[in-house]
Order: sequence, then C-alpha cells, then structure tokens
Amino acid sequence: MVVTQVTPSGDASQSRFTKSQINARSPLSTVNVRTQLSVVAVPNMAEDIIDVHAHIVFEALHGTAGKYGPEAGLSEDGNPFFRIGGYTMAPMTYEGTVFTDLSLRLSQLDRLNIDLQVLSPNPLTFMHGVEATIATNFCRRHNELMAETVSQAPDRLLGLAALPAQDTNAACEELKRSVTELGLKGAMIGTDLQLGFASNSLAPLYQTFVDLNVPLFIHASSTDGVGNLKDMRLAAHNLSLSLGYAQEETLAVAQILLGGVLDRHPNIDICVSHGGGTVAFLAEKLDQLAIIDKAASEGVRKNGFAHELKKLWFDTHVKGDIAARALRQCAHPNKLVMGTNLGGFDTPETVVSDAAHLSKNARKLLRLP
Repeated sequence: MVVTQVTPSGDASQSRFTKSQINARSPLSTVNVRTQLSVVAVPNMAEDIIDVHAHIVFEALHGTAGKYGPEAGLSEDGNPFFRIGGYTMAPMTYEGTVFTDLSLRLSQLDRLNIDLQVLSPNPLTFMHGVEATIATNFCRRHNELMAETVSQAPDRLLGLAALPAQDTNAACEELKRSVTELGLKGAMIGTDLQLGFASNSLAPLYQTFVDLNVPLFIHASSTDGVGNLKDMRLAAHNLSLSLGYAQEETLAVAQILLGGVLDRHPNIDICVSHGGGTVAFLAEKLDQLAIIDKAASEGVRKNGFAHELKKLWFDTHVKGDIAARALRQCAHPNKLVMGTNLGGFDTPETVVSDAAHLSKNARKLLRLP
C-alpha cells in the first residue's frame, strides 16, 4: 500500500457529492450506525464500474491500540510520520489524501469513471500480531467507522471489516456483527497468521464466511509493520512493497490450495490481492512439485495445482502487461475483479480495458443485484 497521494484532476466540487453533503473531516462517531444502515440499499449496479481494492485510514483510530498506536505526527526535523508499534514510516502522511478525505476520494472516483468502490482496512493496521483483546477492540471500532463512512455515500462506497484473526472465536463474532448489524460486505485479513491459512484453527472462521454468504479478502501484511513478518532483508529500496507483498500473497495462495482449505470449504469465496503475488509465474512449478507432494490436498493431487488455482478470486491490480497477461492466463476469467489501490504510488491513470467484465464479476463476488 501507499506512500503518496494521487493529485486530483479537479476541485472536489466536481464530485457527485459536495462537501456540504459529506462532512469528511468530522470525527466519525459510532452513534446510530445501525440505524443509518438499516435504511441503506445498494442500487442496481448492472452497468457500473467497480473497484474492489481501495484502503482507508481512520484518524479516529489513532491511539486506540495502546502502545501500538496508531500514531501520526511530526518528527523533530519536521517530517510527518506514521507509527504502528515499533515501526515508523517516514516521511509519511495520510492527512489531506484520499485515505482520510472522503470528498477527495469521490472526486477521484469520478475522474477514473469508477461508480462503486469497496473500502478495506489499512494493511499496516491489521493488528494480527498484537494481543487478541487489543486487536478485537481495535477491529470493532474500525468496523463501526467503516460502516458510518460508507453510509455517507451508499451508492458509491461499500465496506469490508477488519478481523482479529489471531482469535478465531472473536473473529467469527466480529464478522457476524459487521455483516448482520453494520451492513459490511465481507472482511479482509492479512497474511501474518502464525499458523498459516491451512490451519484447522481457522475452520470456524471459514465456515462463518460461508454461512453469512460473504467473501473473504486476503491482502499482504507489511513486512515492516506490527506482526510476525519483520524481515530486515526487505528494509531497503522499498523491497517490502515490491517483493514482500508479492511473497506474502504467493505463500497465502499456496497454503490455501496445497493445505486443502477449498477441499474442506468448497463454497467459500476467497479473493487475493495483487493477482496473488507471483503465483501466476510459479503456477506450473507448483503444479509439478505437487505431483510428488504426498501432503498436498486431495483437490491438488487429483486435479493439479493449476486447476485448483482457478477456484480462487484475484484482483487485477498488478503492474505491467506481462503480469496482467500471466494472471489472466492462469486465473478463471470470471473470478477476476478490478482493483486500483486508489491513492497509492501505483494507482493507475485509467481503469483497465476489461473493467466492465471485471465489474460483472465483482457484483457476483459481492452479492450485489
């Protein structure tokens, strides 16, 4: 995710929502969230362009995770910073960007001709590596803020929940609350799960996604942030963004398929960000190695890794034609959805040429009319 702001092409007043309609700067209170959402209906988006990969930062969450922050401020030399636990990103600011300014976000959606965007948690604040109680309280507050935010522009925005994935019971309860009471459309979790995605401890959470009929989104956790992934080899040259994220997403796909998650939960819809990292380039090698892997899942041993890969969903937010072609060759064409990472350093100038088809897929994934 994200270190720079996309410069708007026009004034925020060009948005379909004006600043008088959207008070983006005010603290987002949780009061009456459930009441507001009870009257929100998603319109028919049959011809609309949908972006499923867009993060949001809630300034109201600063300081709510105890010693982990999050914290934003200015260093002694005047540089802005963002801190999570013992990790500080500098220079870095979210203030005045699409991550915190709702009217600016909507103006950027208009510029890109995106009709509907799905907002997801900041990958720096998944909080999977902190004490479960702290993570649970943080996620609850995050999801209430998410619900209130999307209720301010219900025909342009949908929201995903954050979950305390280190505590399966708490995660199940928070997912139920987020979907049934707050009106969120699913949840996103990070990749820094100590036991991995194939652990039987996650079975109740996977089943809850199925029971609620909502998708699970997986995004790489930062190799620099709070969690279990600190890797000093990736500290220089922004390698945590270029290589670290891809490594994490590729590993997640391999764990899910080889570990039999889809065998045990065939009705779950899992969408992996950034085209699943490098899995499109490694699919044939993984396919070959699975032949001699006696511990591989029944589905992979019977059908092959490449076949099972087509059961997963992926967003198409990858860089370059080679990566885009590789992803489209390996993934199922009806399980690809568009993502932009709006506001990040890698936000595209235009939507992809097959955005209309990808948006039809997104409606299915998100259970939209």
